Amino acid sequence: MTVLTFASVPKAQPGDRVAILSPAFAAPAVSEGVHEQAMRRLNEVTGLVPVEYETTRQLGASAEARAADVTAAFADPTIRAVLATIGGDDQITVIPHIDVDVLAANPKPFLGYSDNMNLHNLLWSLGVPSFYGGSTQVHLGPGPHLDDVHLASLRAALLSGGVMTITDPGESEDFGLPWTDPRALTEFGVREPTEPWTWVGPNAVVEGRTWGGCIEVIDQIALAGRMPSVADLAGAILLLETSEELPAADDVKRWVRALGERGILASVAGVLVARPPVSGLNSAVPSADERVRLREVQRDTIIDQVTRYNPDTVICVGVPFGHTRPQWIVPHGGTVRLDGSTQTVSADYS
Repeated sequence: MTVLTFASVPKAQPGDRVAILSPAFAAPAVSEGVHEQAMRRLNEVTGLVPVEYETTRQLGASAEARAADVTAAFADPTIRAVLATIGGDDQITVIPHIDVDVLAANPKPFLGYSDNMNLHNLLWSLGVPSFYGGSTQVHLGPGPHLDDVHLASLRAALLSGGVMTITDPGESEDFGLPWTDPRALTEFGVREPTEPWTWVGPNAVVEGRTWGGCIEVIDQIALAGRMPSVADLAGAILLLETSEELPAADDVKRWVRALGERGILASVAGVLVARPPVSGLNSAVPSADERVRLREVQRDTIIDQVTRYNPDTVICVGVPFGHTRPQWIVPHGGTVRLDGSTQTVSADYS
């Protein structure tokens, strides 16, 4: 059996060029103001020079054209990292058109979440670590400033590396202002206090390479026959989160249960679950009590399914990654450590 090995990916330095791509939805086309503020801020806080590609602002670009941009960004030796503007819904159709030999031969940091799980999974299969999180259109462009935890993990992922303790910023928003609203450039969405993280399992320390992300996208990856082998996930830390489409707890139950039936839950050493959004921009916002209840129901559903298949795994629920703001960018294919005794999470951004 061949053991999957991961490449060492060099960091960028201030003054280097980084690609800004829309491999799923071209969000900059909806609000160039938010996009351009994101580009300015990226340069200001990292010293990196953003480089846009043909489809970065192109709504309705073909899967082939978006794949060509991904391949070109990895092939260009002057591009030191690749950042997605946002997720979307159809990146699964882009993956077959990407030149995998180019990506394998030119490993570099890739940042994105949600539908970008498709590209993370492809890189993982090639032994190229990446970083789950980061959206220039969601976390860099809107609001009065960057959140501290996002900025710290952005710099670690792109520039400095090192091990960081993942902390709770104490507040969270499910969604921000519409990008077409001028206030989106200067105001956050409605934020509320976060709940304490929930820890389940032995008071043990587990550490492993991460794999996972948005559960709705994992479902598509599985149906497309692109999942990692169970053997390659042995000892891994599984990342799970849900999107702004607000899937019901019963749907989450079925997805997580299917991971158990596949053998993945029994294989992993730990499970890191994000704080989920429970309200959306285009739907009625539940009451504060109902929002707490919805998060608790999803938490309990996931814990029930994971422990059913692996009672010895360490589980932490409520961590601010995925579809939330403030957002930690976390390693994908890199190392995360869950300490059940001290109830701390740390991540290696090397």
